[in-house]
Amino acid sequence: MAKYVVIAGGGTGGHLFPGIALAKSLKRHDMSIQVTFVGTRQGIESKVLPKEGLQLKTILSGGLLGKKGASRWISWSKLPVGMAQSMAFLIRKRPNLVVGVGGYVSGPLVFSAWVLRIPILIHEQNSIPGVTNRLLGKIADKVAISFGMSRKFFPQDTVTETGNMIREEMCKPREETIKEPQGKIRILILGGSQGAHSINMAMLDALDKLSHVKDRLEIVHQTGERDVTQVREAYENKRFSAEAHAFIDDIGEQYQKASLVICRAGATTLAEVTACGKVSLLVPFPHAAHNHQEHNARAVEAENAGQVVLDKDISGEIFAKSILEAMDDPEKMREMADNSYRLGKREATEEVTQLCLELMKDANNISNSKEKFPGKSSLSCF
Repeated sequence: MAKYVVIAGGGTGGHLFPGIALAKSLKRHDMSIQVTFVGTRQGIESKVLPKEGLQLKTILSGGLLGKKGASRWISWSKLPVGMAQSMAFLIRKRPNLVVGVGGYVSGPLVFSAWVLRIPILIHEQNSIPGVTNRLLGKIADKVAISFGMSRKFFPQDTVTETGNMIREEMCKPREETIKEPQGKIRILILGGSQGAHSINMAMLDALDKLSHVKDRLEIVHQTGERDVTQVREAYENKRFSAEAHAFIDDIGEQYQKASLVICRAGATTLAEVTACGKVSLLVPFPHAAHNHQEHNARAVEAENAGQVVLDKDISGEIFAKSILEAMDDPEKMREMADNSYRLGKREATEEVTQLCLELMKDANNISNSKEKFPGKSSLSCF
């Protein structure tokens, strides 16, 4: 009998891409498993999931954290609508499992699953969980965490430390992740799925300070939509070997080619960087909830796998200095890359997949027990 899984979450790549990794892993284990994502029309999921061949159901939802005035009231007004849409969808589809991967859209969907007694797994990517996952973790059957320090926020009997889920193409043996620069160094610059203006501008300010080594540099830069034209023209005008893209689809391949990654410190980005064994210059997003990106980044820096520069401190001078040091000390770069690879948790997606399969198996056993002994109560409402 075919199984049906709903994955709730999105808004940013940090929430969405772990869900995509899980969906593909579940299908590899059992091709009969059907997966539908629940997100919003405004989130990155509406653009990415169709390219991945995955189904998306949209509901009305909005974040509350950091909202003030009219924006906060608008978000509150969306909650009952999102709840009603979630309940109707789950009653109609009757999934075997609901997985929450974070983001405000998880709230109404996962809570509705709890009301309907559908098995629930929550996956937390960050070292300090957001408000949504903290609340949902109290009603989930299983909680998979990426950092050990997250354990204290959830019921201890439901928590398993798995690491953050990443896509299969990033889980390669060490020898396949080492790319000899052949006299050049390749820089990959990422500001998250929507880009980062401060990182973009700091990199452009660094170009004059790197002009004397530009023949030894190859740059791939994900800018976001807003800055892509300005960044592309700057590289062209200063004759750097560089590619500027609003969004990079083949990110796995770009990680493998990179010598140094300049990026934000979202949990999914760090999971990908370390899985590929890459050295990173980390610029935590300063407005992340509970400052979780800095906590994420400090964990990497503590293992000598990367360097942290706070957003308020970044400049073209700092970026240029870090790049020049990387070019001048290949031995140090190899050591840091090895440390990064050791931090990577390439088995995380498989571990979360097994938790999902176990939950579905347990729920199926309860359902079968109900059929054999109809007088007994069941956790399933179907």
